[in-house]
Amino acid sequence: MDAGAQGATVIEALTGLPGGRELLELARERTDVALVGGAVRDLLLGRTPRELDVTVASGSAELAAELAARLPGEDQRMPATTVHERFATAAVDWIGGRIDLAERRAETYARPGALPEVRPGTMAEDLARRDFTVNAIAVPLGGPLRGELQAVENALEDLADGLVRVLHPRSFLDDPTRLLRLGRYRARLRFEVEADTARLALSASSGGALDTVSGGRIAAELWLVTDEATAEAFTALGELGVLRALALPAPFDQRLLGDAISLLPGDGSPAVLEMAVLFHPVREPSAGERLQAAAMLERLEFSADARERVLAAAYDCYTLVARIEQAPLPSQLRSVLADVPVEAIALAGALGARRSPEIPARARAWLAELRDVRLQIAGADLLAAGLREGPEIGRRLQRVLDLKLDGELSGGRETELLAALQEPGR
Repeated sequence: MDAGAQGATVIEALTGLPGGRELLELARERTDVALVGGAVRDLLLGRTPRELDVTVASGSAELAAELAARLPGEDQRMPATTVHERFATAAVDWIGGRIDLAERRAETYARPGALPEVRPGTMAEDLARRDFTVNAIAVPLGGPLRGELQAVENALEDLADGLVRVLHPRSFLDDPTRLLRLGRYRARLRFEVEADTARLALSASSGGALDTVSGGRIAAELWLVTDEATAEAFTALGELGVLRALALPAPFDQRLLGDAISLLPGDGSPAVLEMAVLFHPVREPSAGERLQAAAMLERLEFSADARERVLAAAYDCYTLVARIEQAPLPSQLRSVLADVPVEAIALAGALGARRSPEIPARARAWLAELRDVRLQIAGADLLAAGLREGPEIGRRLQRVLDLKLDGELSGGRETELLAALQEPGR
């Protein structure tokens, strides 16, 4: 299929996507609107894009507002636009998805790892600034070039051959976060890394390229990896030397993640769990190593909540495995697990499975059933029954809950109240 036919195929497929018809209607009134990047790539591959990426010569904010006005909405969720004037970009979010709009630009890098200096650019310059050839493809949606697919050298061949290739030899040095994106695209597209690109990636990783990038930018890319449908992206990053460059364990333990995910309850975070496996040390860590990991997560600008949950799962799981193994009774599991993040329990269960099948079984029992066991009585009931306010109230309630967890207390509210009022040891 030639480039013209491929462009026509993209436009035809676009008409069937949410927002596609409205976008094409607006493009008829202009000559500079083009669908670009991953959206074109996915449509050429017969896949549904995650979002639509659009470039214009100018006026991205105005076009976003016009597009939002034409898109359908609901009472509680009408189309909304977000504008970033500094980057000349805008986005439209609505019930059908998301459309990103950016003004075409050219980029230069004052130094390795720096954010790019941008200026208005042509379509060719806009494509040339992109990360990989298969993402450097565009289809104009209006004007005399409508439907005439445009691409950088090797783009269409790489798409057909299933290869991820950088556009130039300094790509990973100019923007080292492309190293992390390389793993994402390899896993998402199921493509191979082109040989020279793999060599450049290994050289950049071992040469300290990632040291030129802020921790926040690296962390943002790591979290994007957890959004992928497969954990193979982290495996790919291990093979490319990226994990070693970030002082993270390699290879990535996909089996551990898979076993832990099978234990994770619905209120847990798969992203936090995947990040914990990424940071999980291959042997039981010392207190000093845990502190070093905490400092690293702080440099990466993890939120306080995410930092503590990742640390608890990645670094405390060895101790947690031993404690679960020593807690055969449900009440003992409560004592061990009641205040532990669910991601840490799932990871400990998966790790403990390599020692004994009892450990994941206990972790699953706690996460699926036992942690939801509740008493029908509360402190107010004990106060009403004549007990004095104080810590003894909590201790009695906890003792009754343990009896209930261990199956030693049957019946409802009255039985629980009698057990709570009974003096301990009687």
